[in-house]
Amino acid sequence: MADALELQARSLLSAAAVRARAGEILDIGLAGGLTHFTVDLDRMDGVADAVLAVTRKAYPTLEIPFHARWRHFVFGGVDRWARLADAASWPDRAARARAEFDLAIVSVLLDAGAGAAWRYRDAVTGQEIGRSEGLAIASLDMFASGLFSHDSRAPFRTDADVLAQLPLAALTSAFQVSDANPLLGLEGRTDLLRRLGKLVAERAEVFGSHDTPRPGGLFDHIAAQAKGGAVPAPAILSAVLNQLGPIWPSRLELAGIPLGDCWRHPAIKASDATSGLVPLHKLSQWLSYSLIEPLQRAGIDVTDIDGLTGLAEYRNGGLFVDHEVLRLRDAADAEHAHAVDSLLVVEWRALTVALLDRLADLVRAKLGRTPETLPLASILEGGTWAAGRAIAFARRPDGSPPLKVISDGTVF
Repeated sequence: MADALELQARSLLSAAAVRARAGEILDIGLAGGLTHFTVDLDRMDGVADAVLAVTRKAYPTLEIPFHARWRHFVFGGVDRWARLADAASWPDRAARARAEFDLAIVSVLLDAGAGAAWRYRDAVTGQEIGRSEGLAIASLDMFASGLFSHDSRAPFRTDADVLAQLPLAALTSAFQVSDANPLLGLEGRTDLLRRLGKLVAERAEVFGSHDTPRPGGLFDHIAAQAKGGAVPAPAILSAVLNQLGPIWPSRLELAGIPLGDCWRHPAIKASDATSGLVPLHKLSQWLSYSLIEPLQRAGIDVTDIDGLTGLAEYRNGGLFVDHEVLRLRDAADAEHAHAVDSLLVVEWRALTVALLDRLADLVRAKLGRTPETLPLASILEGGTWAAGRAIAFARRPDGSPPLKVISDGTVF
C-alpha cells in the first residue's frame, strides 16, 4: 500500500499533473462551478493581441528566447553573466554548466516577490533596479563575488557547506536592505538557501558525483539521464522536484513525500489519494526553464519544451484578471489580501496555467507558428509576463497585481 501511495504522491511531482489538474479547474470554471471566479473566453482574443503587441516591441524579428532567469542578467544591453562566463577559463563544458546550475538555482530561489518599495543600486551603472530584475542582478553580484563559494580563488560556484551556514546579515547586506529599503520575505529566502545547502550536502550521491556537493551537481544527475544526447524538459522538472523538493517549507505531504507548490481544492475529484490536490510547481518550473540553456550549451539536446506548463504567478494571472477573462464573483475580494492556500488563490493560479495553453494556441494561430517554432517558453517571454506587467501599470500607478496575495517568499 505504501508503494502505491508513494507512486500517487510522485505523480503530482510532474508537469503532466500540473497541466491535467489546471485543465480540470478551467473546465469546472467554464461550467460555472468555481467558488470565486467566472471565466469569459470571448475576451481571450484581446489578450492574444496585447501579448503580440508587447512581443513585437521587445522582439521585432520574432526570434524570441525562452522565459528564463538568464534574461534578467541582461541589463543596459549587456549580458552580465555571458561576459563573466566567456572571460573565465573552464576545463570543459560540464564545468561551466555546473556553475550555471549553481547560479540559476540560487538566483531563482531568491526570486520571489520583492515588494514595490525595494531597489538595488547597481554598482556598474549607478541605476536603481526594482522587482525581479533587481533581485537577479543582486544575486548575480553575490555569486560573482564568491559569496556562496568556499574558495575565494574560485568565486563562480555555490558550495553546500557555505549555503548551509549562510548568515542572514550576508543577504541583508548583499540585497542592500534597510529600514528605508525593505525586502519582503528575506528571512524566508535565507532559510530556503540554508535548507538547500543542508539537503545538497546530505545527497552527495546526487550533487557531488563530479565535485564536492553543490547544487550544480544536479547537472550531472540530469545529463546522466540523456538518451541519444537528449533529455525531455519534463525530466528536468522531475529532477528538480524529486531532488530539491524537501527544501520547501513543510506544506502538504503524501506518503512522507513533500508535495511542494501543491494545494487543496475540493472540486478536484480522483479515485486515489491525490483527490482534491492541485499541483502548480511555479518556482520549480521557472527553475526548470532556466536550466534548459545550460544543458544546451553543454551539448545536450532538450526536447519536449512544451511539456512544461505556463507559470502560475501574478503577472501571468494578472493578465487574465485585468483583461477580464477572469472575473471575481465578489468584487470585495479585490480589496483584501489572500493566503496562498486560499481557494481564491488556488483557483486563480490553476486557471492561469490552463488559460496560458489556450492563449499560446491563439498567439501561434495569429503568427502562423507551431509549438515547435514558437514554444510556450518563448510566448511566456515575449509575451505574457510583460503584457501582464504592462496592463498592471496601466490600471494601477504602482503596477501591483489586481489581487493581493500574502507571500512568504517561497511561492510567488
